[in-house]
Amino acid sequence: MKFTMTNILNPAQIRIGLVSISDRASTGVYEDQGIPALQTWLSAALVNPFICINRLIADEQELITKTLIELVDEEKCHLVLTTGGTGPSRRDVTPEATLAASTREMPGFGEQMRQISLKFVPTAILSRQVGALREIENHVALMINLPGQPKAIAETLEGLKDVDGKVIASGIFAAVPYCIDLIGGPYIETNEAIVKAFRPKSAMKPKS
Repeated sequence: MKFTMTNILNPAQIRIGLVSISDRASTGVYEDQGIPALQTWLSAALVNPFICINRLIADEQELITKTLIELVDEEKCHLVLTTGGTGPSRRDVTPEATLAASTREMPGFGEQMRQISLKFVPTAILSRQVGALREIENHVALMINLPGQPKAIAETLEGLKDVDGKVIASGIFAAVPYCIDLIGGPYIETNEAIVKAFRPKSAMKPKS
């Protein structure tokens, strides 16, 4: 595995906050599956070593917002991925909490996630995931809401391919490395067998 739980700051290393949002998992009613699914996917998809800072919390809007702010402002995460709490029920408040912590919205992420999920279920239109930036002084982070199910997490991040390997729908993570470039974060390289990062030729570096 390429991820570590250390909090030692290294400006060249990718710091990723993982937030699983669930009332029952956070109280031990059942085991959380969101964070392990994210760690497994990231370990397969990223070429670079990375640091995970994990949080398992309840569906409480103020708590979610506070946690996101902490991960960006104090932990200096470059990317924060949340899982859970994006549906239409009264307890699903992750999008609102994310926008409350943000300084700019990135609507394309939510739009593409729903397009991917619509390939499977018509209820994808009920999903309210958002992408957004949080900017503080000399640090900026990208925050993205992901689905709650491990299978849907992987599909959303890496996209869909047919039996011949042709891309049917691009996963959202293809755009993440270049977004991190543009906001001043570390250069992220991916395993192209999982997801191919897209950058303009002028932004590409020689492969390590």
